[in-house]
Amino acid sequence: MPEDPQLDRTDPVETSRLKELIELMDRNQLEELEVVDGDQRIRLRKRPEKVREVVSMSTLHAPAGSVVPAPVETPASDAAAFDPAKAIQSPMVGTFYRSSGPDAEPFVEVGDQVQEGQVLCIVEAMKVMNEVKADRTGVVESVLLDDGNPVEFGQPLFLFS
Repeated sequence: MPEDPQLDRTDPVETSRLKELIELMDRNQLEELEVVDGDQRIRLRKRPEKVREVVSMSTLHAPAGSVVPAPVETPASDAAAFDPAKAIQSPMVGTFYRSSGPDAEPFVEVGDQVQEGQVLCIVEAMKVMNEVKADRTGVVESVLLDDGNPVEFGQPLFLFS
C-alpha cells in the first residue's frame, strides 16, 4: 500500500519550532498562543484544567520509593498539611530529575539556601529538558519526589521555609 506523502511529515525544523512555542507558553503561563508567519498559521491552546479534589496529606498513601514531607504541625489545627505558598510546583507534566545527568550531583539538597532564579531540578517533557527555577529566595525544606518519577502540572516538587 503506497504511503501518503502528506501523512509522513517529520520536518525537524517544524518540530523544534513547536517545542519552542510550547516552552514559551509554559514559561509565560499562557493558555493560548497563535502565530502567523506568512501563509503559515499555528494555534496552540491548553485544555482547561479539570476541578481536582483536595485530599489531606495525612490520608495519602505514597507509592513505594517516593519521598513524602513530614507533616507540618500548626497550632490552630490537628490536620497534617503543608502550606501551598511554600511549595515550588511543576510547570508541566513530565518526568522529574534532581540533576543534569545520571552521574551529576543534585541541583539542590534539603537545607540548601536557594536564590531566586536558581535551577532546582529538570522536568523532561516531550524529550525536552526544562529547567525549573526558584521563584523566590528560601531554604529547601523538603524534596517531594524521587529522581525519575512522573510529575503532573501544578504538583509540588519542593517545600521552602
